[in-house]
Amino acid sequence: MAAHHDHSHTDHFNTHNRSFALAVILNVAFVVIEAVYGLLSGSLALLADAGHNLSDVMGLIMAWVASWLASKGASYGKTYGLKKTTILAALFNALILIGAVGGITWEALQRLTSSADVAGLTVVVVAGIGVLINGATMMLFLNGQKGDINIRGAFLHMAADTAVSVGVVISGTILMFTNLTWIDPIVSLVIAAVIFAGTWRLLKDSVNLAVDAVPKGIDPRAVQERLEALPGVNSAHHLHIWALSTTENALTVHLVKPDPEDDDRLINSLSEILAQEFNIQHTTIQWERGDSECPNTTHCHAT
Repeated sequence: MAAHHDHSHTDHFNTHNRSFALAVILNVAFVVIEAVYGLLSGSLALLADAGHNLSDVMGLIMAWVASWLASKGASYGKTYGLKKTTILAALFNALILIGAVGGITWEALQRLTSSADVAGLTVVVVAGIGVLINGATMMLFLNGQKGDINIRGAFLHMAADTAVSVGVVISGTILMFTNLTWIDPIVSLVIAAVIFAGTWRLLKDSVNLAVDAVPKGIDPRAVQERLEALPGVNSAHHLHIWALSTTENALTVHLVKPDPEDDDRLINSLSEILAQEFNIQHTTIQWERGDSECPNTTHCHAT
């Protein structure tokens, strides 16, 4: 006899709509500011950075759209809905950031071997505005990024832009009063290293979720031990744990329980335990009454 149970997650899905909307508005405004002053001052650096920030706006919009799609209900064709789009958005944003790090590094190495133009006051002032706008945008995602790698992708985009703007202000100010031309590329390389360190973790986590690895923070051995400690349960196998989205996790398992008494009550209790102790919101349980060996030994362990 088998029993199936699907513990539904709350209908409300936190899409961070207000944060995303404000972030996009602020950053589009900053792109316009950079483009206008870049044209007025003839600064290719400002125009190039305006293009870079425009790509970050695209990254924000991608994360926003993914968060919105994940909130949509399931259908017969897509039984889990579009929740996994948040994982794909985090993965693409990580790749975009890695590309940005490569660009910053290449430009910095080029400047180390050639004389750099002294940053003008206009460039420093506009970069200072960028620190304020990007810093404020980054703070919008500060709390949400701790438990959602899609939001972390947006946070890292804004953190990277803030760091670059700070670097321009520091190196630009020094270059206005000294001949230390090596300051600018060295600061850029340090910033690139810091961005890469944060982005690498995002890339690794998003790839793991994309291939249905056990989500970070969940110990499958601890889950199996908890399941086998349930009253009446002799053993657990066919245990699979994966991410439905960047905030929701799922589990399927076969539990050997010879006595069918209290099956429904135990399923309800187990769903609450998995949600509260392991952050697993969707569970599917199959009962097995016999205590024989698992018919397929290659799946008799936690995966």
